[in-house]
Amino acid sequence: MKKGGFIILTFVLMIQSFRAQNIPEGKVVTTYITAKTLQNKAGENSKRRVSVYLPPDYEKSSQRYPVIYFLHGFFWSDSLLVNSDRINHIIDRAINSKKIKPFIMVMPDESTVFKGSFYANSKSSGKWSDFTSIELVNFIDKNYRTIANKDSRGIAGHSMGGNGALRNAILHPEVFSSVYALSPGILDAQYFALSEIDLYKNIRQINEVKDLSKPENARANIIFAIARAYNGNENKPPFFADLPFSFDGDRLKINPSVVEELKKNSTSELPFSYYENLKKLKAIKFDWGRNDELKHIPPSCMNFSKTLEMLKIKHEAEEYIGTHGSEVSKENGRIENHLLPFFNANLKFEK
Repeated sequence: MKKGGFIILTFVLMIQSFRAQNIPEGKVVTTYITAKTLQNKAGENSKRRVSVYLPPDYEKSSQRYPVIYFLHGFFWSDSLLVNSDRINHIIDRAINSKKIKPFIMVMPDESTVFKGSFYANSKSSGKWSDFTSIELVNFIDKNYRTIANKDSRGIAGHSMGGNGALRNAILHPEVFSSVYALSPGILDAQYFALSEIDLYKNIRQINEVKDLSKPENARANIIFAIARAYNGNENKPPFFADLPFSFDGDRLKINPSVVEELKKNSTSELPFSYYENLKKLKAIKFDWGRNDELKHIPPSCMNFSKTLEMLKIKHEAEEYIGTHGSEVSKENGRIENHLLPFFNANLKFEK
């Protein structure tokens, strides 16, 4: 590198370092819960790790804070809060620039044997919705200085977590007042199963759970994860779930009762069965990238928005130019410039 270029690079790094040093930093702490709601016979670990972001000066004050519960996506865990995306630093920036007042963020690890729980109560692998919305919330309120009421609680998430955020907000408006879902994935599980029907043909050689750890079977995890979430069967080892489709050679076989249950349990169906709950939520927003690599997301998000519109449920739905994650957690991305200001406007903070 030429001397002039080196000097410029050094200067830029110094400026960036100076700026970073002048942004007060919050603290991420890790805790564990052995969840009663997650006791199961399907091999899932009921001891869950939880990452908690505490705002700057939390340890020096007696102030109480609202809480945003952030749910991670499929293949992820609570490590998203402190991994290369550095969401904690995005929160620091947003608080420093007054896009949101100081708050607590909670991210539970809800990864599973099949990489994701979908934050739903399963008949075989644990009551993940009850854990998310009841047991975890009670634990956080008991152990941190929260404002312990629904008006000061929001729930959000990305991808599978966006689905989970909408699901749990609709099921528990007595716990959460506001919800923001980023690129919510598999809102309509029946539609997704149809769009990925070849996966069911390819899983015939998967006979044990350990087979799913093979690289060629990575995508098949999602089939079994969805089945456990919505079609759990405690009496059907080793996967403890029923599948809606199977193949005999090239001949498709449909299990009608499983398909029916899959549809009924999908988040896209909740507005009909929990309509009165929906009306109790203060604010609902979800967004998605037009060029999402997961092709089911744009149409299913649009259909979900149309459902809410026809039911006269006030909400915001936005399609933007981007992919599944390109605009989400970057500097000045959707989390910083949309999600956090949304909660700043809709949650109640201590005066």
